[in-house]
Amino acid sequence: MTATLQPTRTDSSPAPAKGLARVRSRRKWVVLGFLSPAILGFVIFFGYPLVATVYFSFTRYDLINAPQWIGFDNYVRMFTTEPLIGTAAYNTLWLVIVLTVCRVIFSLGTASVIARLRRGLGLIRTLCYLPALAPPAAATLVFVFVFNPEFGPVNRFLRWLGINGGLWFNDPSMSKPSLTLLVLWASGDLMIIVLAALLDVPPELHESAALDGAGPVRRFWHITLPSISPVLLFGIVNSMIFALQFFTQAVVAGAAASGNADVAGNTKFIGAPQNSTLTYPVWLYVQGFRYSNMGYAAAMAVLLFVVSLAFTAILVRQLRRASHVEEL
Repeated sequence: MTATLQPTRTDSSPAPAKGLARVRSRRKWVVLGFLSPAILGFVIFFGYPLVATVYFSFTRYDLINAPQWIGFDNYVRMFTTEPLIGTAAYNTLWLVIVLTVCRVIFSLGTASVIARLRRGLGLIRTLCYLPALAPPAAATLVFVFVFNPEFGPVNRFLRWLGINGGLWFNDPSMSKPSLTLLVLWASGDLMIIVLAALLDVPPELHESAALDGAGPVRRFWHITLPSISPVLLFGIVNSMIFALQFFTQAVVAGAAASGNADVAGNTKFIGAPQNSTLTYPVWLYVQGFRYSNMGYAAAMAVLLFVVSLAFTAILVRQLRRASHVEEL
């Protein structure tokens, strides 16, 4: 008898593939289950408010009556007939530029000094970080008192030195610089992040550069800055968004400096003195909750979101391009 080879059956070959597909599908559902709290939170607390804000921006809405569709009238009013939005936009742009530059430079300089300390590093680091924990409203009230033109400690000290102190928060030309000093005083959170990045720079790179004859400035420019550039990018973006949303300090400083705030902090003189502390978010709040123009306030919020997103995207792209050129 001659043996004959029987053809191999392949009926069971799709089974492993089907089992693998079921395992992958089960894993996807498990991952989605763990991510569901974050996804729900994003949809409920960000997605829905964003969509609702965009919708209300095309309506006339006063929080009492039903919204009435008016198309682009709120946006047309914003760019044509609104008298104070230009002032608010200028004050905000001033804070974006000055606060971002000063906050990053101040944090980098302070962190560079602390990183060179040999003793008391933990104590100095803690003392520099503590102001960041102060509530913004309380910190602003303290600053308004410290910089009081008549009996504030700063002007008393300056008079003792024979220098005439300024009006600070009571002077339209000095109110925004005074707010800048307040923000710098409470920049310990960014300083701690930059300090951690500085301490993480490999010391071998500095030692090698020093052996090649590079001085402190060249080592800082060619080694330290490229090494901490992602952290500086975070600081710039964070400071810019913080300035675009500058609200609490401006309201409290204007109210306290005008001397017309009640116990709850309410005042009719928001933006005092002479609208120099009237930022874009403050004017948005006034339109929405004082004048009940919620549709117009929603249009202002949409514009602020778009500008913040555009500035952040442009800044990230330019800095990434600069980092790529530096690597080449």
